[in-house]
Amino acid sequence: MTTPPPPDTASDEARRASGTAVRRAVLGDAHVDRATAATTPFTAPFQDLITRYAWGEIWTRPGLDRKVRSCVTLTALAALGHHNELAMHVRAALRNGLTPEEIQEVLLQTAVYAGVPAANTAFAIAQRVLDEEGAAPPSAGQAG
Repeated sequence: MTTPPPPDTASDEARRASGTAVRRAVLGDAHVDRATAATTPFTAPFQDLITRYAWGEIWTRPGLDRKVRSCVTLTALAALGHHNELAMHVRAALRNGLTPEEIQEVLLQTAVYAGVPAANTAFAIAQRVLDEEGAAPPSAGQAG
């Protein structure tokens, strides 16, 4: 049996630092501060994993900009029914530059490929978040 190589702590630390910066930029300081404050010895390895991997490895890749990454994320979360994460990422999408109209288009696209029930719930969640953020699109019939 071979022994795995030791972790590259310098690379891990760099991913953790860049992941923390991107996580704060996308989700906001308040959210990251709440998540950090709520970290327990049990959840600490998971928080480290998502900071290094999701935020430090994936969200920092140059292949897609943050707006596109938000579109993909909204679609996946709506399709999979991850409602708490969807609300958080609607806020993140606004922070990443998506307009309420673009979020609406993403959810309409999601309805076709992930199903109307998933999109129905996603629209309700997104509307609530947009209202909370004061970012709701104009009503039908209003000039935009």
